[in-house]
Amino acid sequence: MQRYFVPSSHFQDKLIRITGDDVHHITRVMRYNIGDKIICNSEYGKAALCQISQVTSDEIQATIETWLDENAELPINVTIAQGIPKGDKFDLVLQKGTELGAYAFIPFQAKRSIAIWDQKKAEKKQKRFEKIIKEASEQSHRNIVPHMKKPMSIEMLIEESKNYHVKLFAYEEEARVSNPNTFGNIVNRFEPGQNILVCIGPEGGFSEKEVNILKENDFLPVRLGPRILRTETAALYALASISYHFEEMRCSECQQ
Repeated sequence: MQRYFVPSSHFQDKLIRITGDDVHHITRVMRYNIGDKIICNSEYGKAALCQISQVTSDEIQATIETWLDENAELPINVTIAQGIPKGDKFDLVLQKGTELGAYAFIPFQAKRSIAIWDQKKAEKKQKRFEKIIKEASEQSHRNIVPHMKKPMSIEMLIEESKNYHVKLFAYEEEARVSNPNTFGNIVNRFEPGQNILVCIGPEGGFSEKEVNILKENDFLPVRLGPRILRTETAALYALASISYHFEEMRCSECQQ
């Protein structure tokens, strides 16, 4: 059943108003009509099973039949700080990272980032990024739409990091030491409800200066397996590992 995220201001008692691009998707892509059922989510995570009751060219009204008791969110809030990569690699990180449970995304301009986003370019990209995240949230039946934060410098990222319980950065040199900080060992220390910041470098990795700045500000370097990963793979590896640990491995333990 198709899911749509609707602003809470459009929830009115038993009635929900759907506007914007979702009207086209419901009527033209899904070809739904009066009587068909959809799921509507508010931005606060509440979801309702609804029946379409009215269709016009610019608005759809749906009647709430029942509120759903469901939760598809990770028990920890994982924010991915991604060194700005070239091309459309960041689109992939957003789409797949949302499917894997990321809570928020922060693009940051790293020393070795090939792509340079000035303010005008960043503002132009923001709307597209938010659309990618929203559609991925609907497709994967998330309860919330992850936050898409504005691009930051490394200095801004350090200031932002003060809001997190655990701060990590993927560091390829950590894969080469004899006693590395493995991601699996670090994940074992996470506790439900914590805010986790995972920082991924761009194609060329972190500069020596950036590594020192991160370490000086309590970021822990971690190894993401014994192989060197592409920048667009690293965030997905981290999220998949966290999902397995909290949602699959612990679920299996409960059934034993």
